Parts: sequence; C-alpha cells; structure tokens
Amino acid sequence: MTTVTYSVPAMHCDHCTHTIEMEVGELQGVQSVKADLNTKKVHIAFDAPADEIKIKALLAEINYPVGGLITL
Repeated sequence: MTTVTYSVPAMHCDHCTHTIEMEVGELQGVQSVKADLNTKKVHIAFDAPADEIKIKALLAEINYPVGGLITL
C-alpha cells in the first residue's frame, strides 16, 4: 500500500473536506482518505489500480487541485 499526503490549499470548509473524502474514496484502489481542514492536507492510502496521477487528476477535476506533495 502507498500512502501520500498532499497540500490542498483550496479547502475552506467542512463541505470541502467531505467532498474530497467522498470523491477520492470512490476511486478504485483507494483504501482511506482523511482531509484535514486545519492543515489543508489530505492523507490518502491506496493500492493499484489507483495511482498518484489518477488521484491528482480527480482532485483537480473536483476543483481541489494539489498544491504539493508533503514528504514526511
């Protein structure tokens, strides 16, 4: 399983976090999604067929483009 954390600066409210969690969570292969409004970060765990390209494309499509990858 791959785990990534993205900066998503377009998050502004609980509706934003809910939308991100629902939409990304429906992507085949995504195991978990947690959007944190306070830090404007999204933590995603996934396996194939999901990948970073598909996840970033989906976030951009729903108007929450990735601001950057957070490395821990």
